[in-house]
Amino acid sequence: MTDNLPSSIRLRVVSPRKLLVDEEVQEVSLPSLEGYVGILPGHRFLFLALGKGKITYRMAGREEGVSVQGGYAEVLPDKVLVLTESTEDETQQSAEG
Repeated sequence: MTDNLPSSIRLRVVSPRKLLVDEEVQEVSLPSLEGYVGILPGHRFLFLALGKGKITYRMAGREEGVSVQGGYAEVLPDKVLVLTESTEDETQQSAEG
């Protein structure tokens, strides 16, 4: 391993309606089509399709998450960009309204 690894990852989760997450995090878990994938700072490049599930991320000693219905994620050593069509909250709001 090298000493030049980043200590955090910039996580951005974007839906067509709004920016859901834009945070510096220490760890991310993504619901891929084949199971959950853990991402730490310095991860190699990865592009993957997401399934229905919950993106969880850890920052400053606490864990948070956002549920998604699918989408895509681009992983780089210092950032993760998630593009999702909808979240469970947006789907529920559409059904109610």
